[in-house]
Amino acid sequence: MSRKIIDLSVALTDKVRSDPPGLGPGIEYVDHDAGARDFEAMFGMPVDKQREGKGAAVERLQVTTHNGTHMDAPWHYHPTMNNGEPAMTIDQVPLEWCMGPGVKLDFRHLPDGHVVSVAEVEAELARIGHDLEPGDIVLVNTRAGSRYGQDDYVSAGCGMGREATLFLTERGVKVCGTDAWSWDAPLMSQMKKIRETGAWNLFWEGHKAGAETIYCHMEKLGNLDQLPGKGFEVMCFPVKVERGSAGWCRPVAILDI
Repeated sequence: MSRKIIDLSVALTDKVRSDPPGLGPGIEYVDHDAGARDFEAMFGMPVDKQREGKGAAVERLQVTTHNGTHMDAPWHYHPTMNNGEPAMTIDQVPLEWCMGPGVKLDFRHLPDGHVVSVAEVEAELARIGHDLEPGDIVLVNTRAGSRYGQDDYVSAGCGMGREATLFLTERGVKVCGTDAWSWDAPLMSQMKKIRETGAWNLFWEGHKAGAETIYCHMEKLGNLDQLPGKGFEVMCFPVKVERGSAGWCRPVAILDI
């Protein structure tokens, strides 16, 4: 039996719209010619003495820890978690949480802005024939995944609200993720409902569930459409940013074929 690895990340790039205006990454590409000049300035190594006059290519980034595929820590959601404990930062997340059986919930048919209910989660679990177990890593496939790189990506897809998030964590799920910009429904759709209902608690309700429980979620996942509902492993170790609210990661799914 062989194994297949599916990359569940998207590239960190400033060439497509993957964040709201003003929040996207900036990348400066420094080529080998500029790198040779840098070596000369830093170390006194003449350009013409370097192999073919070429130095090191590097990239200079202006980013947040929430650009590209990343994992949010409880500290991102609220200063406390689990009803009063100090919230965990990304460098405190146990690595044991970041590998385990994968479960995919397919909600691509749900409309943009929809907040997934517990009943919809239960129905999808029944469809794929799975009972959640502690340590499962739950990935939510929304319509947003098909819109990555398009102008409507940030506003596309459904989201997970407070009740659905707590449903997962009550069953021992510590890490989950989505291919959308946010674990919650798009913020503009949340604000529309708030204006209509006056219910301010609807804002960022999936994230804020972290004040009541303990969990991490990944955002901007890719290739979830290539996954079955279950029967695969996920590995998703975040970069160790000291006291960070998130860390970039390159999650993968591993399937036996």
